[in-house]
Parts: sequence; structure tokens; C-alpha cells
Amino acid sequence: MAVRKIYIYPDAALRRETEEVKDFDEDLQALAADMFETMYASDGIGLAAPQVGVSKKLVVIDYQGDKNVLVNPVITKEEGEVTREEGCLSFPGIYEKVLSPEKISVKYFDENGKEYERDLEGFTACVFHHEIDHLNGRLLIDRVSPMKRAFLKKKMSKKAAEE
Repeated sequence: MAVRKIYIYPDAALRRETEEVKDFDEDLQALAADMFETMYASDGIGLAAPQVGVSKKLVVIDYQGDKNVLVNPVITKEEGEVTREEGCLSFPGIYEKVLSPEKISVKYFDENGKEYERDLEGFTACVFHHEIDHLNGRLLIDRVSPMKRAFLKKKMSKKAAEE
């Protein structure tokens, strides 16, 4: 296992379209293990493959002891809306109130190819939704008001230029 680099906004890797995973092999399991280690090292609760520069439909989540590897996840149903404060490892130090579904239904495979279908609600639904958004190139910044988005883009671009 290894801690990988987390790509920070506005890196183009975060906007790339991800590819469906076809092989449930040792490479996939090693990538998932690296992503868990990377997420834990950054005190995160979820991490999507594009955040470590890999354009695959793969997410890892460990929220309140519910550890999940999501391969090719698809949200099949969304219900209700709620505003919650979210953060993102690709936007370090930024926490914003965003609108997200209250409940979702999601289908996915684990790293061994076993299929799951879950109904989630509350903050757990928010975490799954946020990470699956990453697989579609959708980011935290896309779920805030246009004025807040312009402010965050400027702030993150300035921060990237300083590093």
C-alpha cells in the first residue's frame, strides 16, 4: 500500500471522464488499498479515483465504520433535497453548504466483483453522492451558487499559483 498524491482543484484530472472497470483483479484491489491509505492519511471519509489521478469508476468510503469499495457505482434513485456542509480532499480547507439528495439508491460492485444495491439516507447518502459525483467530473464547486463558485475558483487558482 502507498499514500498517493491527491489532485487539487483546478487540476484537469478532476474533470476527466472516468472509465468503467472491467477487471476485478489484483491491480484494482491494490489501487483500492492505496486509496484507503491515502484517504486515512488525509483524514478523509471518501476518495474517488480521479482525485489520485486515475480515470476509473472507483470510490472508497469509510464513514462511521462502514467501509466500502464502490466499483462502477450508479445512483438509481434520488429523493428529497437537503442543504449540508461538505468538504472535499481536492479543496483543502474549504467547507461549503451544498444542496444534495436526502435519500439515494445506489448499485455498485466491490473490488471482488460482488454486486450490491443499497438505499441510503442522511449524511451517508451525502458522502456516497459526493464521491460518485467525482466519477462524472462533477465537483463541490459545481453545487454552490454562481457567486460562491466564482469566489472559490479565484481562491483555489491563487492557491495553486502560490504552490
